[in-house]
Amino acid sequence: MKLLRTIALDASDTFVFDVPAEAGEWAVSGTFRFCDHDPAKLSGKARAAFRSGFLGVQSWGWSTLAQIVPATENDCRALIELLAAQLLDRFGAPDIAVARTAAEEEVAFAQSLCTHPISSLIAVQRMASGGEIRESFRRLQLRERQEGHGRAFSFMEMEDDLEPDGDLNLADLGREPRLR
Repeated sequence: MKLLRTIALDASDTFVFDVPAEAGEWAVSGTFRFCDHDPAKLSGKARAAFRSGFLGVQSWGWSTLAQIVPATENDCRALIELLAAQLLDRFGAPDIAVARTAAEEEVAFAQSLCTHPISSLIAVQRMASGGEIRESFRRLQLRERQEGHGRAFSFMEMEDDLEPDGDLNLADLGREPRLR
């Protein structure tokens, strides 16, 4: 089994997001955090979180990148329970059973993003169009002859996306999206 953990290759998330995730915490897409917001009205750091953030489940903060890591059934159950508790406490779920069901769905979606090898890095790009939020996910790969994760812009190349359309440019994540 594989799940996602937040990763910080540098200190940029502390400048990009109001609340940055702690490196190494369990991560989910977190798009549900924007269900009561009009993405067109988001600005600054909230807009950055909408466009390019993975949700760190424990801190309720954001991370630009998530890493695919090995996980056990116990890890998965603990993540579901942690997310369910957060949905109850921070997001106003009506009861723990409803929160657990939502957490199970969110964790299952995160698992569906883990089709690449362990240690692969995943980036998300979100945009709103026609009242719907659209996400695309990309795997970032080390450049040839690079070993281990280094600084964010010294080694990354994109390799096969997890959704067939769209392009991701890390430098453009803070800018207005291009509509096609």
